[in-house]
Amino acid sequence: MSSARRAGLPHVDARTPAVLVLTGPVTRDEVPALCDALRALLADGGRRVVVCDVGGLGPPGLGTVDLLARLALTARRAGGRIRLRDPDPALPALLDLVGLRFELEGQAEEREPALGVEEAVETGDAPP
Repeated sequence: MSSARRAGLPHVDARTPAVLVLTGPVTRDEVPALCDALRALLADGGRRVVVCDVGGLGPPGLGTVDLLARLALTARRAGGRIRLRDPDPALPALLDLVGLRFELEGQAEEREPALGVEEAVETGDAPP
């Protein structure tokens, strides 16, 4: 039995999100290519999450909102989702204003408690 490593690409953990770096300003003509790149990242290695590094997009505007909405829809159609990294401080507020919710890197998911947080039980509380 041989313990030698196989030739080829290194093993990639499907739980490790790929990163799509977005630099701006992004034109409407560039959006389809970015959606294709996102689709390819989700298909490669069975990933379900792609981190979109939005730090290079600059001050957010409606073009940024449109881009992120299209990327989120592309991810959803491919069976995945996107998470935002390094957003301009005004971006989450703008996305909230237009009714779009995105997970930000470093935030706990809604269905998962933050690490290190435990639910306290008061004396006299009924067990769960």
